[in-house]
Amino acid sequence: MQMSKTLQNELILNEGIVKPKDIFQDRERTNILRSAERVAVYFLVKRIPAFVTPNMLTVVGLAGSVLALLAFVLANYFNNSNYLLLGIVGIAVNWLGDSLDGRLAYYRNIPRRWYGFSLDMVMDWISVVLIGFGYIVYAKEMNEILAFAFVVLYGWAMIVSLIRYKITDKFTIDSGIVGPAELKVIISIIFLLEVLVPGSIKFCIIAICIILFIINLIDTNKLLDAGDLRDKADKASKQQSIDEI
Repeated sequence: MQMSKTLQNELILNEGIVKPKDIFQDRERTNILRSAERVAVYFLVKRIPAFVTPNMLTVVGLAGSVLALLAFVLANYFNNSNYLLLGIVGIAVNWLGDSLDGRLAYYRNIPRRWYGFSLDMVMDWISVVLIGFGYIVYAKEMNEILAFAFVVLYGWAMIVSLIRYKITDKFTIDSGIVGPAELKVIISIIFLLEVLVPGSIKFCIIAICIILFIINLIDTNKLLDAGDLRDKADKASKQQSIDEI
């Protein structure tokens, strides 16, 4: 009797045929925490119950962002920054779902590269918007502009990442040594600082926006250089084809 696809995947999972490098094959990582993150992700995907699907984990990641939004809303409504500790939990849940959904698909040998890529980008954007909106709710004295700036700058980084993928055919979610994991750690630290030192969040968001702006400028310049090289390569290839005719 021929084994079902599900059973085959379970055998792959149970026998440990899939190695750590196999589940990260679709992207290049350059962030500081990449080694520790890969160890943690591989440890976790091996222990996820069979009934849990990658799409379920995507929903879990989105739920984490909603929890971070709720933390801002509660902190504002009750005028108590201690509720922002719930935001740290939300960021952790977001990391769990966002980091494991695609990796689980590769671990079980059921990846849908373009579906997963599209869903991941959309969910990342929605998560950033939710967190930005949460800060708008929480912010005082017209500091809402900082939330808008954060969302715009993160969106700029995502656009650069997508265009880079189009030009170089190499997908990376990192901007140099900073990636989503580092950003989540920084946001969690900001939540904690705001609980310990109320009002500090404004200065932290300003710092993040400045850093993101600088990183985006550098990455955009690199992107334009890559585009120029691609244009020259395409032109040379086209000329070679003409010469061969």
